Amino acid sequence: MHTWSSLRRNRRTRTGTRTRNRSRATARVAGTLLTAAALLVSACSSGSSTTPSGGAQEAALAALPRATPAALSSYYTQHLNWRSCGVSGFQCATMKAPLDYAKPGAGDIRLAVARKKATGKGRPLGSLLVNPGGPGGSAVGYLQQYAGIGYPAEVRARYNMVAMDPRGVAGSEPVECLSGHQMDAYTQTDSTPDDQKETNALVGEYKQFAEGCGAHSARLLRHVSTVEAARDMDILRAVLGDPKLNYVGASYGTFLGATYAGLFPDRVGRLVLDGAMDPSLEARKLNLEQTAGFETAFQAFAKDCVRQAGCPLGGKGTTPAQVGNHLKAFFRKLDAHPIPAGDPGHRKLGESLATTGVIAAMYDQATWEQLREALTSAMKENDGAGLLALSDSYYERDANGHYSNLMMANAAVNCLDLPPAFTGPEQVEKALPEFEKASPVFGEGLAWASLNCAYWPVKATGEPHRIVARGAAAIVVVGTTRDPATPYPWARSLAGQLSSGRLLTYVGDGHTAYGRGSTCIDSAIDTYLLHGTPPAHGKRCS
Repeated sequence: MHTWSSLRRNRRTRTGTRTRNRSRATARVAGTLLTAAALLVSACSSGSSTTPSGGAQEAALAALPRATPAALSSYYTQHLNWRSCGVSGFQCATMKAPLDYAKPGAGDIRLAVARKKATGKGRPLGSLLVNPGGPGGSAVGYLQQYAGIGYPAEVRARYNMVAMDPRGVAGSEPVECLSGHQMDAYTQTDSTPDDQKETNALVGEYKQFAEGCGAHSARLLRHVSTVEAARDMDILRAVLGDPKLNYVGASYGTFLGATYAGLFPDRVGRLVLDGAMDPSLEARKLNLEQTAGFETAFQAFAKDCVRQAGCPLGGKGTTPAQVGNHLKAFFRKLDAHPIPAGDPGHRKLGESLATTGVIAAMYDQATWEQLREALTSAMKENDGAGLLALSDSYYERDANGHYSNLMMANAAVNCLDLPPAFTGPEQVEKALPEFEKASPVFGEGLAWASLNCAYWPVKATGEPHRIVARGAAAIVVVGTTRDPATPYPWARSLAGQLSSGRLLTYVGDGHTAYGRGSTCIDSAIDTYLLHGTPPAHGKRCS
């Protein structure tokens, strides 16, 4: 069962619809399909926080906001004990933040932080915080596997590259819900129920997932909101000694960055929000528009596929609609008769896992060839291994059957940030025609995936809202015209909401734009990060 959540907010999860972001070809997490990003985090969470002294204390005090409540001052002036974390060139530490900002004395949460010092000579421009999206993507893993080594050399030379796993994610006291075996059952559940029995089974899985999170992560579930994560970022900014926050966020990371700007507009430095989300949308609308975004991406894939020799979904002259019909017919076949996938645990490829595998490949056009090959093997050779591998990468499941906590954190954050899209299966059934109109291929499954937060054990604390951030320095909002997970209209909307928003458009495919090969996009963002000069509002690149 694909379980989306506002991309994931950079990729989805069974939780509304939010997204994660993919990386260069397949090496960066941003919204992402990468599985390895979270694997290096545990080795980086062993640092400790102590009281600073001397020059470090002076820097922390200088970065302390004038309006900081006394109860938070010890967090803002803590000292990070940096140490090696087993990855060459990187240091790690643990930062403390209040679990509950309304009751700062009631206990702490420990957050995993990593950095790579500026490589150039001379004084750095400061810290550049990065976040790959999700919610649930490991920022520490993203830094170590991509941003800290793959961002432009000039940027890495001038900035100390920094990441912090948001609360509830990877190395930062992760939300836990289900075992690997339970997650296998969850991801395979039929997400396009044909009768009441299948509907009950789907609802049962959502309830079991929610109950598992409530049982294993009760302390955390009320305190993993995006607002709280943004407040953690301000503590980190001060602890690092930076008067302003410099930040690159992808997919859900754009919502996190925009939330920060709304809370602390006077502390905004150079912010890049790539693959933007629209905070003004309620969950149902968010999910519906993301569904349309995946359809847009699929149409682009379909046009490309039929131009290639051996496209399993049709030859030259086949229309995208016909390609979609062929794929839907294949999904229906798998629904009735799953096929072998070479899995040691004897999982077969059914409709849900196959759909997830196809959607996974929509994040990056560099994966389209892999998808064609996987579909060819499944449709013509009865071998589902390729599509299963794509699905596993999306869910961050390793060869031993272990899942990262991506999907669990994704649900926890999304279900806290917004009231549920639907409160019961009857509402989903009424909405099916609208979702299927938005995407004939994926609409039915994505509508049912929007039901996940209906059974969440904690009531949402957030609401849809516009973010203006009046008084903030220029904020660069990047949108890709055929982005599947964060549709381009979201970037237009966010740039229009922000009082200092500058819209930068990439005319192309894939999720997010920075580092995807567009010299125009990369040059505009690099110039902004290095010199503080934002692109002209409305600039378009290809």
